[in-house]
Amino acid sequence: MTGMHSKSKLAEFKAELESGGDLVRELVRSVLQQILEEEMTDALGAGKSERTSDRLGYRSGYYKRHLTTRVGQIELRVPQDRNGVFSTELFERYERSEKAFVSALMQMQVHGVSTRKVAKVTEALCGHGFSASTVSRINAKLDADLKQFAERPLEGPFPYLILDARYEKVREDGVVRDRAVLIAVGVDAAGRRQVLGVDLAEGESHASWRRFLESLRDRGLCGVVQVVSDDHSGLTKAIREVVPEAVRQRCYVHFLRNARAHLNSRSGDGCLKELRWIYDRPSLEEARADLAAWLSKWQESQPKLCNWVEETIEETFAFLRLPRQHHIRMRSTNMLERLNGEIKRRTKVVRIFPDARSCLRLVRALCAQTHESWMEDGGR
Repeated sequence: MTGMHSKSKLAEFKAELESGGDLVRELVRSVLQQILEEEMTDALGAGKSERTSDRLGYRSGYYKRHLTTRVGQIELRVPQDRNGVFSTELFERYERSEKAFVSALMQMQVHGVSTRKVAKVTEALCGHGFSASTVSRINAKLDADLKQFAERPLEGPFPYLILDARYEKVREDGVVRDRAVLIAVGVDAAGRRQVLGVDLAEGESHASWRRFLESLRDRGLCGVVQVVSDDHSGLTKAIREVVPEAVRQRCYVHFLRNARAHLNSRSGDGCLKELRWIYDRPSLEEARADLAAWLSKWQESQPKLCNWVEETIEETFAFLRLPRQHHIRMRSTNMLERLNGEIKRRTKVVRIFPDARSCLRLVRALCAQTHESWMEDGGR
């Protein structure tokens, strides 16, 4: 049964690779580029600008080489040496075993397997092994790039901040634990959205969210006018403490989901649909007028729900004080939910991460990819 399960997971993993798009392509390009650099270092006996008596030659720029793969065309910069001695068989090796090599690279990047095991896998699949030290340097380079993205200075102000979390399973000390992935998306004064932060925490405690928000503030987050989030108590408390100047918009989508717990029967779906319509009103005055009519209509048949709504719904109306063109984006965490959905689509293949570092590596890579895509489109 274990063997059948492994084959099933492998088939699912390969299918995910084939549809990986820009993320997989960029990961493959980054790793192949690093391999070329390491091969040149080995051929010359020294790294860039390294002074050593064992040096066999000097670098002399690059030439471009395109490689067509199952994840798209990749452009690589192939290093050259002054004497024209260096050559690489990487392209031929890659083209012979391309699909298998992508799988090995993704295992290296995502699954967090040991460097010696990765070297053994690549040798078996590609007919050529890479040293454990080379694999370690490749992973270190990727982790450093992603850390730089996650800790970059923030050039504000960011009037709007959207916060949310999702959970991933991580193996720690032989025990599988749920770890919270905390994500922040900001919208700047020009209306451009950016992924501001992503980090791993033990859970959505007040302390975890406070540390996360303080790290954003320390990196330059400022000018926050409104924060959109769900109604998690630890998160709402952290928002009040770290960005007290901001108004909190309770996500209306989460609010409507929470409302189901107050229905006295399944027949209440109609009243929830009518409650949802209130959020399409263009002004706070019209929304409140419709709310009064809704309460009058449903008070007798749904008293528990109506009492709860009357006490809590104002938290979901903050967006109505904003310019009309901002209403759709700033009334819910849907902008972040779509990113979370993409993360879920990729992480479900891994299912259980071997350690926290491999989990954070993949999530940050996905967030960086989304951020760059937004910026290329003008943040829209």
